[in-house]
Amino acid sequence: MALTVDIVKRFKGFTLQVSFTQDGGTLALLGASGCGKSMTLRCIAGIEKPDRGRILLDGETLFDSERHINLSPQARRVGLMFQRYALFPQMTVWQNVRCGAMRGRTGEARERAVGETLERLGLSALADRLPAQLSGGQQQRVALARILVSKPRLLMLDEPFSALDSHLRFRTEEETRREIRAFGGTVLLVSHDRDEIFRMADRVAILDAGRVRAIGPRDEVFADPGSRAGCLLTGCKNLSAIRRIDGNHAEALDWGIPLELALREGTDALGLRMHSVRPGVGENTFRCRVADVVENPFSFTVMLRPVAAPENSVPIGWELPKDEWRAMAAREITVHFPAGELLQLKG
Repeated sequence: MALTVDIVKRFKGFTLQVSFTQDGGTLALLGASGCGKSMTLRCIAGIEKPDRGRILLDGETLFDSERHINLSPQARRVGLMFQRYALFPQMTVWQNVRCGAMRGRTGEARERAVGETLERLGLSALADRLPAQLSGGQQQRVALARILVSKPRLLMLDEPFSALDSHLRFRTEEETRREIRAFGGTVLLVSHDRDEIFRMADRVAILDAGRVRAIGPRDEVFADPGSRAGCLLTGCKNLSAIRRIDGNHAEALDWGIPLELALREGTDALGLRMHSVRPGVGENTFRCRVADVVENPFSFTVMLRPVAAPENSVPIGWELPKDEWRAMAAREITVHFPAGELLQLKG
């Protein structure tokens, strides 16, 4: 199902203005809290009404402000799984899922659809339990079953793993990926977790302050996020404003060092992922003092301050495996920053 979204919705002090298309596969909306991710899903589902614009699903108009079309949530036939799942607490698992099977089915067909869906998601043994008697992962599967049994044309998941303990997320993600593949249609996934998005999505749209700042294949967006917000959201910890010297040289103001790279038009900041720092001599080589060493479960983060940089410059983080750092640990070390690894950013 091809989805086209081009809408504007204004609030006091905030305007949501998003435009994108997705035809099959999973598009993840990545952004910080309050950037408009969940509101975008609510507008597509028909729970919120945009001020202007249009929303089309497989050629059918769900919303068009100029043509005064605004289909009801029921008529849109899209499935939205809320962050807190919104299960009916007084209903059993079977009854909750049955609520999603009401449209267009006779009694016998409805009961059969519920049973088949529960079986597929491994919930048959829990059919008589109430939501309060389920784990977080089981509640998530029930909420997903209630959506899938309705045969939606579009599947939307709003922070589907945020309510789960970390030890439950991996298995639940795996189960959800399997159901997404079985669904086979267009899926929208909202998250602020870049690792979760990298594992779940084919394409990524970065939202910041109600706008889509970058959109494209997952690997391309992570490799070149384009904006400061996108850089931070995709996990880059080293960020510096720059002063352009010429087309091939810039001063990294926060790091206090000159850098050589072919600058794109409009670049006003640079990012450097912590795994992109390289030991030894190469492009943009600097002798650095070790300002701090932070131990992580399986790595060290070494905070480097170039010897030539001012004392008040921002240290540059370098993450590397524990055995590698232990083999080279010193108070000063020579590293280089390959030009191709420097993320060029603007805005």
